[in-house]
Amino acid sequence: MKITVSGENKEVKDGITISELISQENVETPEYVSVSVNEEFAQKSDFDTTHLKEGDVVEFLYFMGGGCM
Repeated sequence: MKITVSGENKEVKDGITISELISQENVETPEYVSVSVNEEFAQKSDFDTTHLKEGDVVEFLYFMGGGCM
C-alpha cells in the first residue's frame, strides 16, 4: 500500500503498524519520537496496535529543548 512518510511517497506492507514503520525507516532515537498520522498525534502506547491505511500521511517529530547561553 502507499503512504506518505515525512513528505515522501512510500510503498509499505498492508496493515503496517507505527512501530513497524519506525523500525523500517530506521528512525534515530525512536524512544524520543512523536508521530502524527493525518495531522493527529498518536499515543506512544498505541504504536504497536495502530495500523496504517492506504493514503495515510505520517510525520516523525522530535521536540528539542533549548536554552540560553
